[in-house]
Amino acid sequence: MSPRDQLLRLLAEKSFRLGEFTLSSGAKSDYYVDCRTTTLDAEGAKLVGAAFLDEIRARGWHPEAVGGMTLGADPIAVAVAVLAAESNAPIHAFLVRKAEKKHGTAQRIEGFRRRGARVVIVDDVCTTGTSILESIAAAREAGFQIAGVMCLVEREEAGGREAVERAAAPAPFLALFRAAEVRNRRVLLESQQAGIR
Repeated sequence: MSPRDQLLRLLAEKSFRLGEFTLSSGAKSDYYVDCRTTTLDAEGAKLVGAAFLDEIRARGWHPEAVGGMTLGADPIAVAVAVLAAESNAPIHAFLVRKAEKKHGTAQRIEGFRRRGARVVIVDDVCTTGTSILESIAAAREAGFQIAGVMCLVEREEAGGREAVERAAAPAPFLALFRAAEVRNRRVLLESQQAGIR
């Protein structure tokens, strides 16, 4: 299986939950995708880095760095940076604070900060797109050029895609997976396990 296929299976196994949940937007949902149980898993981190790096290279974005809003983007950015370094084609990582520091250098972006650099904004889940929108704004304020925007799982609701596409333009926005894909794989895995019993 490709890293992407393996990653989808891991998301379905570790990150997808059915039930009653309140999302960060305040909306109610009958499912929740907790991507951090996958992105912070040892094998999951490796697969996330490989899947994002494959997509970045396939699209010819050639970023100097990847990053986004802490905490969702942090493990993704670090995984991409580590794998890129192993292939001798470094891509650095940065994170966007939820608010500017009140002490020290009082900066909103931590890590890589070269003005004029091409970057890719990443996040784990896109629902309303608020975290991505804030990351795009902070990146542009820091002088970055946005080559692309990526999320691991898109919930396809609350107008998130449209808002992100408007903010990112002319850079493209893409999701590695739709929540429906993760849900369908979870259902398939459960039916396979039931057949084994």
